[in-house]
Amino acid sequence: MHFISQELEDYIEQHSEKEPELLAALNKETYQKILLPRMLSGHFQGRVLSMLSKLICPVNILEIGTYTGYSALCLCEGMQENGQLHTIDIKEELIDFQRKHFDKSPWGKQIRQHLGEAVAIIPTLDVKFDLVFIDADKENYINYFELIVPKMNKGGIILSDNVLWSGKILEPLNPKDVSTKILLEYNKLLKEDPRVETVLLPIRDGLTVSRVL
Repeated sequence: MHFISQELEDYIEQHSEKEPELLAALNKETYQKILLPRMLSGHFQGRVLSMLSKLICPVNILEIGTYTGYSALCLCEGMQENGQLHTIDIKEELIDFQRKHFDKSPWGKQIRQHLGEAVAIIPTLDVKFDLVFIDADKENYINYFELIVPKMNKGGIILSDNVLWSGKILEPLNPKDVSTKILLEYNKLLKEDPRVETVLLPIRDGLTVSRVL
């Protein structure tokens, strides 16, 4: 996941906006209590998500893959006062952990948690989205994209995380490695699909920004 030196990463964090106290506490508690804490967006990527959301000023946000709620709270920072964030995850054991931190934020009542498979939940959401963040199982990235595009407002932004997949996208493909195979197809799809324009940013493990045309 480290494509640049740790020293450069530290410098970048030091010269970016400070991590809000609420998120610093969530970060700390995730590392203390939850498995696989490296899945957390973290300070720098969180500030990137916050800045993008503030530039977009979304009314409706969709997040696929809640984990402990860090990225959801970052995305809420740019949400309009009448906005709503829908976040989907399959891990029931994290629901209460997420809600505890959501309710400590100014956006607790605007965050709707959905438990279950995103491919089943997305079609039930009767909402047009301005901003979407995909950060869940890689095998379904293409399925998520196809479900989401018709639900996007024109000019809406789709963010896709982990698209560099720790550099595996450059390595010889193992036929049994489904995640890498799908990500290679997904990255090609975002580049060529006429419904979006895309830029892939080398932020953390790769973050794609796709604008719906």
